[in-house]
Amino acid sequence: MKKNLILKAFALTLSLSLFSPLSMASYAASNSAKPNTETSSENLPNIKAEAALTMDLETGEIIYCKDADSKRYPASTTKLLTGLLLAESKDKADQLEYTKSAKEQPEYSLNLNYMHNTMQPGDKVTSDDIMKGLLLFSGNDTAYVIADNISGDVKSFAELMNKKAKELGANNSNFVTPNGLHDPNHYTTAYDLSIIMKAAFANPWERETMELEKAPITLKNSRIILENRNLTLGKNGNLAGKTGTTNEAGGCLATVYDRDGRQLIGIVLKSRQIDNADMTKFNDMDAIMDYSYGAKKEVYKANGESVGTADVKYKPFILFGPTKTISVPIKLTQDVNYYKNAINDSESQITYKGTDSTAWSLLFNKNTKLTYSTRNHSEEVTGSVDISLGSIIKDNLIIYISTLVGLAIIVTLIALIKNAASNSRRKNKNYYSRSNRRRR
Repeated sequence: MKKNLILKAFALTLSLSLFSPLSMASYAASNSAKPNTETSSENLPNIKAEAALTMDLETGEIIYCKDADSKRYPASTTKLLTGLLLAESKDKADQLEYTKSAKEQPEYSLNLNYMHNTMQPGDKVTSDDIMKGLLLFSGNDTAYVIADNISGDVKSFAELMNKKAKELGANNSNFVTPNGLHDPNHYTTAYDLSIIMKAAFANPWERETMELEKAPITLKNSRIILENRNLTLGKNGNLAGKTGTTNEAGGCLATVYDRDGRQLIGIVLKSRQIDNADMTKFNDMDAIMDYSYGAKKEVYKANGESVGTADVKYKPFILFGPTKTISVPIKLTQDVNYYKNAINDSESQITYKGTDSTAWSLLFNKNTKLTYSTRNHSEEVTGSVDISLGSIIKDNLIIYISTLVGLAIIVTLIALIKNAASNSRRKNKNYYSRSNRRRR
């Protein structure tokens, strides 16, 4: 009888230890397949510009990019930042003083092109008229008026420009002049300029100025009409923008388009610019905007795809035992879509912040929140912690087997003790029975 009890206990232990790994292996096999996520991009726009970018104004998503992080000369698109600093420092009615350095600036300038070089240092001009001269006509002298009146000199204003650019996140730019006339150390990138354009458009004064097709200003008691050099303003969705050109920079254009209520920022740098009538940069802008408004997101990661692992704490016996950590897969429970381009391909990622829940709790509620992020954009996506009872058992197999064996031994010992006690009682009973018969 003792032998039978021991055999039964070890048979039970063995069957439990074998069953757990088999059930876990079955779980792993059923979740090993990965969906096919191969996609193909639409035909990209054919443009002359060497660098370009489009961005959704609301979400910050980059839709299209071409060499968007390369250093480029911005020419007069620099004036977007100059205008922003004016709007943040002065009121429209403030009187600004025309300065010596402003008078020294070459065409295009209000002094040379409109006033026949009659503007003198000390002449007064309202901030609003200077803003219009800066953003509509792109007057080189107006930028120096702003710099001198805000910071005292151009060098100090350049420091302010660079400080503001860094605050906005335009970290790969350096500004030397307020008007963008060529300097080898004066540069930006298509991405940085899109960030500056977004900030400029968000400023009411600067935005409403860029949206004007023409506007009157007053210089030395003379009323003149300025026309916007954004030649496609009001066409194809062109809502606002700033042009620029130098021999070194080529044709430059920063715009905001609006089609059916959706606003996109567009940047074109180093396009062809033969003369002022050359429409290449505007054609480039229309091309990248047409592409971007029609662009469809592609699958970055598919539903069910593993996107990393999570370290989860637990105790082997739920409420007691040593605290352990198990690494388990994190899987998506939805498709994560993105605009396929060089920036998003290199910088997209899905992250998991972790959880305070134990492994045992996650067995009953595996859902979790993940974050998809790329440059200038992030969104919440759904996933699950792919944990199973089998994985916990496998992680603690030695502990569980040792516990079962220990319990089996205890049960066996108890059974043996009970059996021995029963035998002892029977022997005593038999002994008393024989003794009583002898007395008779």
